[in-house]
Amino acid sequence: MSGWMLEHELAVRLGIFLGVLAAMAVWEWAAPRRRLTLPKLGRWTSNLGIVVLNTAVLRLLFPAAALGMAAFAAREGWGIFNYFAAPSWLALMISVVILDFAIYLQHVMFHAVPLLWRLHRVHHTDLDFDVTTGLRFHPIEIVVSMLLKCAVIAVLGPPLIAVMIFEVLLNASAMFNHGNVRLPLGLDRLLRALIVTPDMHRVHHSVEDHETNSNFGFNLSLWDRLFGTYRDQPAAGHEGMTLGIHGFRDPRLCARLPGMLRIPFIGRVEDYALNRRDTF
Repeated sequence: MSGWMLEHELAVRLGIFLGVLAAMAVWEWAAPRRRLTLPKLGRWTSNLGIVVLNTAVLRLLFPAAALGMAAFAAREGWGIFNYFAAPSWLALMISVVILDFAIYLQHVMFHAVPLLWRLHRVHHTDLDFDVTTGLRFHPIEIVVSMLLKCAVIAVLGPPLIAVMIFEVLLNASAMFNHGNVRLPLGLDRLLRALIVTPDMHRVHHSVEDHETNSNFGFNLSLWDRLFGTYRDQPAAGHEGMTLGIHGFRDPRLCARLPGMLRIPFIGRVEDYALNRRDTF
């Protein structure tokens, strides 16, 4: 089973990725939440272009990615679940939840540390918000994120199937919760009791610092509620809110691939909002 997963991981993830991307694109066309401000073709070309670049970088530096780290940990006996016996179903469930918590903490860290925020700005400088925003990250951030994920896997020792499920869930939920889609308010309220919905995560992409520094979760909404980073709605409403970052409003920089790759190296980051006491 582990050999099959390692051999077919890329094909499985690619198939699910393309399926979710296509489904979200149709949903955005059929029931959009906001009017887009920039031509979709140019934004999508750049946002998906950085996905291709990131995939190439990861495959070059981490040929087996997170699943390979889990297989190595199992072979060497590293990690909690490789040291202490536990029912496979319990190890799977706990591993997926802990990995999701680690991504929440990582996201907060990328907002809190100025050097890491420079990298993460690429994600937040998208002037619109749709399914491709959830895929838009600087290659250096992707590498740092993979290193942190591998460190967590080495300590945790999760089953391979748990890592595969988590990776698929993380990718699919990122596309879902960045979707420019309209959900009935009652359904949104019901879903966000458990998972991060597009309306919940859109608040995080507000240009206002106190809204940007909220709703850090990607999959489970539990962490934001538990740690006091949850914000229900944007002050200006979902149709009226401004997306992005102050000072990064030029589409030539924010919506074109060469400009996106330059963003971490532009300007200075001083007095960042997450380090101020009145942020939350």
